[in-house]
Amino acid sequence: MEEQTVQKKKSKRSFVGIVTSDKMDKTIVVSVSTKKLHRLYKKYVTRVKKCKAHDEGNAAHIGDRVRIVECRPLSREKCWRLAEIIEQAK
Repeated sequence: MEEQTVQKKKSKRSFVGIVTSDKMDKTIVVSVSTKKLHRLYKKYVTRVKKCKAHDEGNAAHIGDRVRIVECRPLSREKCWRLAEIIEQAK
């Protein structure tokens, strides 16, 4: 009798953030902010993480709200790619 191994595919992480820089070629810097409850003081603390994401067509600009998805490492700091532009900057 053959045993079949079923491998679950890991779901890729995705974040929604705001583009803070688009000066590099095919790369954008996205600020992702999360709110976390402080254990002692019971207040919400906003944490901001900057991620470099691959933007193949240079479509995103500063101020755009975008969704980024995890991918294989493309450079030393870049392991995210642009999935979609949710909202254009005004």
